[in-house]
Amino acid sequence: MDKYTNGQNIAAASEKNIRTDFKESMTYGDYLHLDQLLTAQDGVSGHHDETLFIVIHQVSELWMKLILHELRAAIRSIDADDLQPAFKQMARVSKIQSQIINGWDVLATMTPAEYMEFRDDLGNASGFQSYQYRMIEFALGYKTKHVLKIYEKDPALLKELTAAFEAPGLYDAAIKKLARSGFAIDKEVLERDITTVYEPHDSVREAWKTIYRDVDTHWELYQLAEKLVDIEDWLQQWRFRHMKTVERIIGFRQGTGGSSGVHYLKKVLDQYFFPELWDIRTEI
Repeated sequence: MDKYTNGQNIAAASEKNIRTDFKESMTYGDYLHLDQLLTAQDGVSGHHDETLFIVIHQVSELWMKLILHELRAAIRSIDADDLQPAFKQMARVSKIQSQIINGWDVLATMTPAEYMEFRDDLGNASGFQSYQYRMIEFALGYKTKHVLKIYEKDPALLKELTAAFEAPGLYDAAIKKLARSGFAIDKEVLERDITTVYEPHDSVREAWKTIYRDVDTHWELYQLAEKLVDIEDWLQQWRFRHMKTVERIIGFRQGTGGSSGVHYLKKVLDQYFFPELWDIRTEI
């Protein structure tokens, strides 16, 4: 018997216990609800590349669901002064962001001519309306109340978004951790209106500078700072890749939902979620 045949026999013997009867038990497809998931790509145009367009955006939304799951867990961990789980959760967010960036690379294989074949069929539907992306912005501290109007069509969703809008973000949790660790964070920062966009403050900047100048003493807080920077760094790369993909496919056309398209996407690249952590890099 040759090695190939012997290998086949060994493989067959090792797989003899594989389950094949699932009449009364759950399958892989049942567990993942694949009947729903894989039939949720109903396009409106019949164009070949619309499937690509739908799948990329659906996959992105699934990744964003996981980002929100991890960010909320990280906030709870930081609030509980349990930083090690928070580090794992925040590191996972950064890895997920890299996957979304790779998704834009796949979408970029679609040419302008191909997209124009079905773009008008999308009506006013636009990624600008992604409510999970808004929740991610809220969780990172970027609060813009006017965007809530987009979701007034769905009262239940609006309620969920409003709750996220009014909840403390990741940086709020980090700053309060600084205060609990003995740093002199001004009261106006600790009691600020968390439904407004965070503005940098000297007391927070000085706390982070102290941490970066004495890493050995403040090792956990230093790790926290770097995990925050990782998340923002990857988010900016995500935004940049999104912007360049849109520019590559539609140029400077207006977005389907009425946004300014690439102009808007370029503008948000200048937003900072954790400004002091970037400012101090020039100072330390």
